[in-house]
Amino acid sequence: MQVGLHPVTPDSFQGVRHAGSLSRAIQTGKVVTLFLGYDLGNSIGPRKEDLMISLFSSLLQGVFLSVGLSGPVDPLDDAVVTPIPDLKIEAVPDSLPQFQQQFSQYTAVFGVHVLATRGVPTEKVRHVAAVLAEYLDNDEDGVADDPRVVEAMAGRQMGMVLFASEREMERLDRSGIDQLGYHHLQGQFAEETKPPGEFDATIEEVLHLVTTGYGEAYPRIFGPRPGTELGECLDRARGGRFGSVPRRYPEKAWFHYDDRSCDYPCMAVEYLYWALTSLLEAQADPERARQISHEWELSSGELVRERDPWITALLEDPKYHWATRLPDGRYGPAQGKTKKPQQDEGESLR
Repeated sequence: MQVGLHPVTPDSFQGVRHAGSLSRAIQTGKVVTLFLGYDLGNSIGPRKEDLMISLFSSLLQGVFLSVGLSGPVDPLDDAVVTPIPDLKIEAVPDSLPQFQQQFSQYTAVFGVHVLATRGVPTEKVRHVAAVLAEYLDNDEDGVADDPRVVEAMAGRQMGMVLFASEREMERLDRSGIDQLGYHHLQGQFAEETKPPGEFDATIEEVLHLVTTGYGEAYPRIFGPRPGTELGECLDRARGGRFGSVPRRYPEKAWFHYDDRSCDYPCMAVEYLYWALTSLLEAQADPERARQISHEWELSSGELVRERDPWITALLEDPKYHWATRLPDGRYGPAQGKTKKPQQDEGESLR
């Protein structure tokens, strides 16, 4: 075991990242003063990790006192170390050579990629990145609301890919990119991104990607498959469990998506989009409600809470940190603050 103590400043990081080794930020008051890093290999789990931290807490307090510092030591104050998203659009970095031929614009939001072709207006690329940042950091304090979700997304190389046309998208070497481990890329077209006077598809497409992240972070809760809590909610909303689109949905169903190319996982992701955005009042306009009624009946938060209390309970449970405000593309984080780590998924199960 290697232990090292290094002085840091409040701007050195916004939290902690787990990537095979553990790093912890220790706070005294509001000032980050010390950084503890140690590597115990891949065998250590979250519970052992916390035990090891507790064993070092008294040592750390002694170190604080020895260098003239005092204050409470809470060794479990942590978050994911990622820079506050600045939404600067730059060239595709050399670390992503497989994307450099087709894409020319790039930014990252908490480690999640946003790529765009040359024909996509820069302001639209920035808008997509801002909406992604708002979904992941809904209180806009510069720290991802749920580090577990961000780690799942960044660790699995998830990202948004923006195209100026459908022809551009068809030229993407999907099989080659998939072989390189990029299994979760959500496509979007420039024309559907913040179009004047029309519904902004960014709200939907970015949320689909975030939902995939939640499914990876909490597979038994938000996994898009039968038997998970999300799956059980989907089955209620569709009036039964259907492996494919039924010829006709039961009368009691309030979600009746009829795209036959959409399988069960696809249906789960679409359903969560409708539920969350309706809770956030994105679909409440009467004309919008009329337009979507063939697919989704619960166009307001009041209707969702009344007819679908099950998905409401999941999406409004504070331990999962789903957005409580609809993203508007204006992300303006304050100074980042550390947050408590999330519970293990098993502890959250009823």
